[in-house]
Amino acid sequence: MELDTIAAISTPMGEGAIAIVRLSGKDAVEIAGRLYKGKIRLEEAATHTINYGHISDPATGEVVEEVMVSILRAPRTFTKEDIIEINCHGGIVSVNKVLQLVLKEGARLAEPGEFTKRAFLNGRIDLSQAEGVMDLIRSKTDRAMKVALSQMEGKLSTRIQKLRQALLETVAHVEVNIDYPEYDAEEMTLDLLREKSEFVKNDIEKLLQTAQQGKILRDGLSTVIIGRPNVGKSSLLNSLVHDNRAIVTDVPGTTRDVLEEYVNVRGVPLRLLDTAGIRETEDVVEKIGVERSRKLVNEAELVLLVLNFNEELTPADEELFRISEGRDRIIIINKTDLPQNIDMDRVTELKEGQPLVTTSLLKDEGLDELEEAIKQLFFSGNIESGDLTYVSNSRHIALLNQAHTTISDALEAIESGMPVDMVQIDITKTWDLLGEVIGDSVHESLIDQLFSQFCLGK
Repeated sequence: MELDTIAAISTPMGEGAIAIVRLSGKDAVEIAGRLYKGKIRLEEAATHTINYGHISDPATGEVVEEVMVSILRAPRTFTKEDIIEINCHGGIVSVNKVLQLVLKEGARLAEPGEFTKRAFLNGRIDLSQAEGVMDLIRSKTDRAMKVALSQMEGKLSTRIQKLRQALLETVAHVEVNIDYPEYDAEEMTLDLLREKSEFVKNDIEKLLQTAQQGKILRDGLSTVIIGRPNVGKSSLLNSLVHDNRAIVTDVPGTTRDVLEEYVNVRGVPLRLLDTAGIRETEDVVEKIGVERSRKLVNEAELVLLVLNFNEELTPADEELFRISEGRDRIIIINKTDLPQNIDMDRVTELKEGQPLVTTSLLKDEGLDELEEAIKQLFFSGNIESGDLTYVSNSRHIALLNQAHTTISDALEAIESGMPVDMVQIDITKTWDLLGEVIGDSVHESLIDQLFSQFCLGK
């Protein structure tokens, strides 16, 4: 583990009220102290205090910034190292000038996520908590934020540690049985193996049951709006976003490329894609947009298929049902403020039991029903804000699936009468896989890769 002092700007670049230059490491106080001028020297300041003063260039004596400097001494800090946070005015030039002086005095520019990485390496947080920090930063809804905060606070870690402890006790019991065979405790050991393995398997299954919802909250739901030209796809996007992001006209084929927006629908983050109307066309640009629309349907997690209440169902509409077949889908009948010409019996036949919502986007009717249908389709109303100990990270889901397989193999081996030392192999493998979730048994290259995804200064 490197012990040098790192520094970075920890606030977004641009104009603002405050910008923060953060330092962490054994020389953080000394480096900042050579730049800081105030009533007392930073080396003499009490920990967890904030001190008013100025940052000066040691080479020229020129005052660069008026600052408030926070001093936090190890080990009661995020990284468990000495931390200095220099609060500057939020201008691009001034904060960069302070950073350059800090680097000139001996600090090294931090790599992306290196502050959080040091917190992990110094044992303040485990790997799943570190990933929770990243998820918290990226969360797009209140519910996603609560899930990330729960993970960051260690609720998932505590649950994983409990499972690992149960497995560890079991392995230790097996080892005693192998080392002291004269006690003839084979039958008792198999009963213990079965009991602990079933406990671990059941708890892993409970975590995996929430994986789909957790992943949606973390990454957002890729949602594609499809329909023939001029049925109201762009109006639907504007209504869900509550802004005029897409051009809406009476001219068919107005949308020629894919428009992308993030929207929060009843706590479900949607990555909303408004596509070009799918139809046969000779227009070269529109034809490219139609092809992109078809491709996106195949990649979407949710399809919103929009039909026109005022028009008869066409072969093109039926083709849309065909190309979106097998996907989670909500059928939207728009323009209900106009006379009905659509065959609703045929629509009911084509939708194959999937949700149907009627709307008049012109009059803002039906949106509440659509939002509720989206929520019910993916959350069934059974995920409460208090139930936050569930998995949202793809890496965790993959490892838990592997652990479920190995613990199931252990139970099968027990039932088939395999020797306890053979069963122990699968139990130990499960213990290792669960350890990878929280970083107790994980390769250094994976750690580097994970923390490289963080923003600079975090």
